[in-house]
Order: sequence, then C-alpha cells, then structure tokens
Amino acid sequence: MAGTLLLLKDRGCDVHYMTIANGSWGTSTMRREEIIRTRRNEAANSAALLGATYHESLVDDLDVFYDRPTLLKLTAVIRDINPDILLVQSPVDYMEDHQNTVRLAVTAAFCRGMMNAPVDPPTAVSFKDIAVYHGQPHGNLDPMRRVVYAERYVDIGSVIERKRALLACHKSQKEWLDVSQGYDSYLDSMVEGAEKTGKLCGRYQYAEGWRRHNHLGFAASDIDPLGDLLADVSWVDPAYQKWLNGSIH
Repeated sequence: MAGTLLLLKDRGCDVHYMTIANGSWGTSTMRREEIIRTRRNEAANSAALLGATYHESLVDDLDVFYDRPTLLKLTAVIRDINPDILLVQSPVDYMEDHQNTVRLAVTAAFCRGMMNAPVDPPTAVSFKDIAVYHGQPHGNLDPMRRVVYAERYVDIGSVIERKRALLACHKSQKEWLDVSQGYDSYLDSMVEGAEKTGKLCGRYQYAEGWRRHNHLGFAASDIDPLGDLLADVSWVDPAYQKWLNGSIH
C-alpha cells in the first residue's frame, strides 16, 4: 500500500505506519533480538523516507492473535492517531498473521468510541468518522487461489520508483525471500505485483487495489474519503459495483 500512502502524503495527508508483528521469525541467519532490532530500524527508516509517523510493533511473529491484550493496545493507538482513513490488509490472505491483523485493526477502529473499554494505555475516546479500506491479498489471490478483484484501483505509476526506494529500506527481507521463496529480488517482485494489479484493472501499468469496508459502526454515512482524495488517479470497477448488488463479476 506504499504507493497509495505516497499519493496521500503528496496531497497533504498526515500518514502513520505500523506493523503489529516485529519480524522476529523472518530470518534464517539472525538471532531473535538482532532481527527484531534490524526490522524495527528498517521500518522506521522507511517511514521516515515516506514522511510518516512510525508506531512500534506489539508482538512477535505468529503471535498476532485476535486477543484482548493486543486489541486493547491497538485500540489505544487508533484513538491516539484518530485517523480519517484506515488502510489494512485483505480480510483473506495467504498468511494468518495478515488476516488476524485485519481483524484486530478493524475492531480497534470500531472500539475507538467505547468509553468503558480499558485500553492500554488509557487514551481518550474518539467519535470521528473513519473509513476502512482493504488492500489486495498477495498475488491478488485468496488462500484457495481464487482471484480477488478490487473495487478501486489506484494508479501508482508516478510513485513506483519512490515505492521501490521505501521497500529497499527493508534489506533483511531480501535474505528471507530469497531463501524461503526463491525470489531473485524482493524489489522486482514488488514491481511485478504492481504490474499484475494494473493488468487486473486493465487501465494502469502499476496499480494498488482497495475495497471499502461497510461503514456501519465507523461512520454516520457511506463515506469514501480515499476516493475523494485520489479521484484523479484512480478508477472504480463497475463490475465490482454490480457484484456488490448481487450480480456475478
């Protein structure tokens, strides 16, 4: 989602960046404390290059559970940021950590105004409208290999090299991906993924895709601030709109 974040930043938005897991298991060469420190510094450097506020991780890899302690900590973060837009992963993806992250983030946003929720640390409630958007799963596929189509495709061609530079900050990813998945280059893999999403919509060379979450519990009406801000560099798939109304894509 870095391309979309860059475009939002260029339009004057305050951008925040957080990974719930700390990367502790994502290596075949480093000890736990070393990889946590490495991944933390890489993420902070990437956020700084983006011009985003960096927020610390909460748990180890594979400890992203939909549980009370993590939810209460994340709710405090959401309240503190008090965002208009929340960008999260796809509800279905190849990795359980990703799916649990979505559940936690969406529920944390839902709990932002629950005054009796004992969030950690105690943080003032917020009742401001928030719009939640889900990005594309890895490879645009769900866990059963079915294609997942986006509702809105964002043209990231103008920022693809900047997105590549942000990812280049995460140098330890190269070791992990090369060893575990056989990728020649994690940077080239990112560009190829953006190209595949562009082909999925048939309009852009490089794209990121988004689906809007139900507004109930998050906003008074069916708002679309991402669409409002990026109307000139995005396209809504009419076939997806038909699918929302019960037709087949």
